[in-house]
Amino acid sequence: MTLNKPRLVLIRGLLREQRHWGEFTHILQAKFPDTKIITLDIPGNGCLNLQTSPNTIAELTDALRGQIIEPENLNLIAISMGGMIALDWMNRYPSEIKSAVLINTSVRPYSAFFHRLRWTVYPSIIKMLWHSATEREQLILSLTSNHHSRDARLIDQWQLWQSQNPVSLSSALNQLLAAAKFSVKSKPLHPILIIASKKDRLVDYRCSLKLQTAWETDYLQHMTAGHDLPLDDPHWLTQEIYFWIKNI
Repeated sequence: MTLNKPRLVLIRGLLREQRHWGEFTHILQAKFPDTKIITLDIPGNGCLNLQTSPNTIAELTDALRGQIIEPENLNLIAISMGGMIALDWMNRYPSEIKSAVLINTSVRPYSAFFHRLRWTVYPSIIKMLWHSATEREQLILSLTSNHHSRDARLIDQWQLWQSQNPVSLSSALNQLLAAAKFSVKSKPLHPILIIASKKDRLVDYRCSLKLQTAWETDYLQHMTAGHDLPLDDPHWLTQEIYFWIKNI
């Protein structure tokens, strides 16, 4: 494969690493057999957990760009805070991007802070930061998945990953700060597909809807999945992304 062929770049969100894409990555690769799929970790997460996360989205973007050889012809697939990174990437390095799929993301100034992170989960988020890694992963799964929140095997797997590559408190706080401060100043010129989970209990789906309305982008809505849509319905998500990319 030559570098000038389109590539799919997958970007996760707060406290998550590339392994949290789960089977979605494999399902996506099967649907795009001739396309290179690149999964990345931001500093502080996954294989880069020994680094401390920067506290701005711009610095996170630059850290991801630095992991790609000749960043060009990139189709971004990003979830949650990863969507903020994708938007920043498109606005600051527009020639590198072909398109973006934004899953359950939210940005200022289009949505209020109590919609971008539902006020009802504030106590859980605060407790999560001070809990042990084991308790944190169980709480994250309960907040982000509607279909797998009681999956003991999955909880064990996530707890294992956290023990292997723990996210420090300073990195967690910096990621929260980066997401809270980020604001989009202009609409990217690229094709964008916004996808929201109607039953998202972490981020209000109306954040995605407001962004779609303001920018008049393509929009899809899943009716039962939680915030982690790639976990809750990877087959549906892959199919919709495939149809969209093939038709832009």
